[in-house]
Formats: sequence, C-alpha cells, structure tokens
Amino acid sequence: MTAATKLLDEMCHLTAQSLTPMDTSEHFKILKLLGEGSYGKVMLAVHRKRGTPMALKFFPRESTCLFSFLREYNLSLSFCTHPSLTRALGIAYSTPSHYVFAQQAGLFGDLYDVILPEVGMEEDSCQRVVSQLCGALSHLHSLGFVHRDVKPENVFLCDSTCRWVKLGDFGMVKARGTRVPEVWYSSPYCTPEAEIARGNSDSWKSMNDEEEEEEKKKKSRVWVSVEPSTDSWALGILTYAMLTGSHPWAETASDCHSYLKYQEWFERAKGPNDELDVWAEPQDESEAELGKKDHPPVAPQFACFTPLACSFFQSLLDPRPKFRGRPDDGLSFLGGDWVMEKERARLEKERKKSSGKGAIKKLKEMEGRGER
Repeated sequence: MTAATKLLDEMCHLTAQSLTPMDTSEHFKILKLLGEGSYGKVMLAVHRKRGTPMALKFFPRESTCLFSFLREYNLSLSFCTHPSLTRALGIAYSTPSHYVFAQQAGLFGDLYDVILPEVGMEEDSCQRVVSQLCGALSHLHSLGFVHRDVKPENVFLCDSTCRWVKLGDFGMVKARGTRVPEVWYSSPYCTPEAEIARGNSDSWKSMNDEEEEEEKKKKSRVWVSVEPSTDSWALGILTYAMLTGSHPWAETASDCHSYLKYQEWFERAKGPNDELDVWAEPQDESEAELGKKDHPPVAPQFACFTPLACSFFQSLLDPRPKFRGRPDDGLSFLGGDWVMEKERARLEKERKKSSGKGAIKKLKEMEGRGER
C-alpha cells in the first residue's frame, strides 16, 4: 500500500462524518442527462449562485456503499491533479434517495461522439488523445492506483478537436496489489490473462459459450492481484478503435480466430533479440518485398499500420502481462505516421462522406460492456 492509497482510506473515514444532506434543486439547476449506468446517472447542472457548469454524479443509496461513494469522490478530488484526469469540485452531499458529488463537466461529450464506425478519427487527433491518456494513467499508476475501466465513453472532451481530454469514472479504481476476483467478459478490452476465470460465476457469458449453468457453478472463483498492465491493454485497444472505428477482435479468447491471428503474429515477431527500428526510413515496394522474407507477415487487422504503430500495439497488447509496456512507454511512438498512406487516403475519403455526427454507438453495443 502506497502513501497515497493509505491517505485515501483515511480521507474516506473523515468525510463520512461530514457528509451533509442537501436539496439538489435549491442549489443547482439541472440541464440534461449526460450519462447513466448501473452505478447511477450523471447530470449536467449549473450552480445557481455562481453560474458554474458542472456534472453531478448521482448514486442510489439503496444500491451504493457509502465508503465506495466517498472513495471515488476523494480520489477524484485530491489525487486526480493531472490535467487529463476529471477532478471533483469539492461538493459532496446526500439526498433521501442518493449520494451526490460534483465534478468537472466534459461539455463536448466523449470519444464516442468523434469516433466514426469503421472509419475512426483523424490520426493527429488520435495521437493527441493517446499522449494525454499516457500521462493521466502514468500519474495514477505513480500513486499506486489502477483505473481498470479505460474505454471511449470514459474519456471526456474539453473541446471539439481533442486538444484537451480528461479520463474519468473512477468507480472501478483499485490500489495496485489489491486481491480481487478475476472477471472474464466477452470484449477485446478484457485482458488475455483473465481467461483463466472464463465460465465461472463472476464472469460474463461468451458468444461462443454453450456451457450449462450447472457446469459454470463448478468452476471456482479465481483471485488475482490488480496491476497497471490492465490499463496498458485497454489503452492499446482504445487506440485501435480510435484509428479504425472498429476492434481488432471480438473478444480476447483462445477460441477467437482474429485474436489467435494476432497472437501468432506477436509470437513470431517477438523473438528474443527482436529490436525493430521503428524510425527507419520508409521502404519502397521492392525493399518491402525483400523485408517480408526477414519479418513475419503482419496480422491482417494490423496490416494498415506502419511499423511504428505495429510496435506501439505490440508493446501495449503484449499477451504476457509482466512484459506489457507501461502507458508512458507509448509516448516514444508518438510523432511519426501510424497509418499507411494508402489506408489514410481511404479513411479520409470515407470521412468526407460522413456527416461527422455518427458516433461509435454500434461498436459500444458490440463491445457488450457499455455500462458498468
């Protein structure tokens, strides 16, 4: 346990004694719903006296542990000091039906509003987002916390061009080293190491699972340690979604054909002495053909990316959690081209056809974990 995680627990015990009851409508004007899930809902509001816009996060008292509520509030208030982390505003109270706290509002929506299905977003914007998320996650990890829920709907926009984004929703955050039940779920965001829990009572059903409920109950719970490598994996999948508007595979599972293709490529490419010069000058077609004899063919879903981008993905999407790159390692891959010229031209053409209003809602439904 780090000093920060210890202090967080102490702060929760202190604020539990000072949480005051308050009437929401007396102090705030509610404007609209920003989002909702199993945790509760988030409303855009304006402080009646100050005129300050903010997001009010409502947690139903009947289904919310007070300590969990205070933990998320205090974490956001006191430890999310990085500019790309959503911060609480020092307002927390209770109503007869809810616990509530105020936080910074993402007035321009979230990443789902700018990622177009099967097209993605502009590469420059993607790299700006990745740069900020690398910093935000590195900050949390340095304090001993792991986010555990990095995905497009939890990245909020402070402008329309992604020059400033904020990672939010800290309800799943745990201290590094905490022992928790492993949960496998049918999604590319699920790490490969979680598959050991597939089919037990904690995990979600796979699209390929035909196992009876009685058999599931026989599989025992698996306890694992919370590690930052979980966030690295999610950042890799999120980056792929930003660049392509799709996912590299439907679910991270040993019976998913697309994931197996990636795994085969990874194992062939990552030899013991493999150090690809990602900043080498681009090859012409004849050189590229010669290079194919020395390097294994790229997995089909990554063929549209440059060697620089492929190295980025192989760092964060390393199937071996102990060797997986840290978010700050991703910074060394920024600045160069990530998408092949031919693919970039195709995406630009598709982008111009689009009105720009279609978000990646279909992808959210396919992903199967839109709500926590």
